[in-house]
Formats: sequence, structure tokens, C-alpha cells
Amino acid sequence: MSAPRLWEDPRVIRGMRAQLVLRQRRLAAGDRPLGWKVGFGAPAALAQLGIAGPLIGFLTQHARLASGATVSLAGWAKAMAEPEIAVHIGRDVPGGADAATAAAAIAGISPAIELADVDAPPQDPEDILGRNIYQRHVVLAGTGPARAGGSAAGLACRVTRNGKEFAMTSDPQANTGEWLTIVRHVADVLAACGETLRAGEIIITGSVVPPLMLEPGEREVGFEVTPLGSVAVRFS
Repeated sequence: MSAPRLWEDPRVIRGMRAQLVLRQRRLAAGDRPLGWKVGFGAPAALAQLGIAGPLIGFLTQHARLASGATVSLAGWAKAMAEPEIAVHIGRDVPGGADAATAAAAIAGISPAIELADVDAPPQDPEDILGRNIYQRHVVLAGTGPARAGGSAAGLACRVTRNGKEFAMTSDPQANTGEWLTIVRHVADVLAACGETLRAGEIIITGSVVPPLMLEPGEREVGFEVTPLGSVAVRFS
């Protein structure tokens, strides 16, 4: 029997309720919306958790870092860095939107790095969602997005670690699924939860290479997407 649609899974329903309460508390305390993230969307992760699509988490402005920022990892349990593509939304996307509507809503794409702290075993979707998928920071470029519609043609991605090349890919959607599908998925899940994917928000779409577990003494992770630009984050 196939897994139920993500927003019909009781574990996901309970986890999203808890997550959105957390989001509302942060917004009520003065934070502002930034967008959304997807996680555990790789085929192995979907199978392990028994879910039909990637899990959805939220991003706020207090989590945003400029490229080149320095982050202290003191007290983190299991720090991870994920080089990702950020999709910038230029118009509201309702649940059930078709591919053409979703493509028209993509104002552009840009490189990003997410920092997560996996402070509990990722075994249960409800718990993962309640922890906002371990989200801590998102590093974004200072330049605006490029490529309205979100074409991946001709992109070359290079990940560096402590100044040395660590990984490369010319297919940034291979590990995450297509960005257009992710936009529609996020819109559908949010609509089922009484939320809307709105103009001005971003979606970070998952790590283009397997996530980097940050080691003691780690100094820097960089992510260059030619011809879009690059981002980097340093650690203390």
C-alpha cells in the first residue's frame, strides 16, 4: 500500500500543527516571515520515514545570515551544512496550482546554505516537524535572484570546504527533485494547513549534494553556482 498524501498522514498533521504554533509564537515575538524549506526529500529518506513527499519547515528573518557571516557552533549537537538552491516566489501560489502557474510564480533562483542541528534522531515525522526540521540558519547571497521560471540549464555547482573543493554537480535537482515540483508541493501542504505560499517568500529546496557533517575545527563552507553567484559561511 502506498503512503498517504503527505498532508493526510496523521503524523504529519500533528507535526505541522506543532510547527505552525512555534512559527506563530516567533512572529508574535517580533520575528518576520522569510519563507519555507523542504527536507528529507531524497528517495532513501522518503522510504525510511514512510512519507509520500518532502517535509516542510519554516524560515524567518532572524534565521537569515548574509554571505560571509561567522557562526558559533558551540553547544550544537550535530551541526550540518547543506548547499541549496533558493527559489524566490514572485506571486502567491494556491494549493492545487498547475505547473504553468507555479513556473510563472518563480521570480528567480539563487545559491544558499542551510545550517541545521540534528539534535535528536530523525526517526519520526511528527517529531522532525515539531523541531522545524532542525533548522537554525540560512545563508543567502546579497544579490537578487536570476532566471525567472527557475531553469536549471547550464548551471554548475561547486562546494568548497575549508578553502578546498569538496563536491561538484551539473545537475542541482538530481538529489532534491525538480524545483517546480517542490513549489507545487509546498503550496499544497501549506494550503492543507490553512497557510499560503506568498509572494516575497523563498523556498530552500534541499541539499544539492549529501549534507556536510561539520567537524571540530571546521572553518568555512562555500557554495558557488555558475553563473548565478556564490555564498559562504564561516565558523568559530
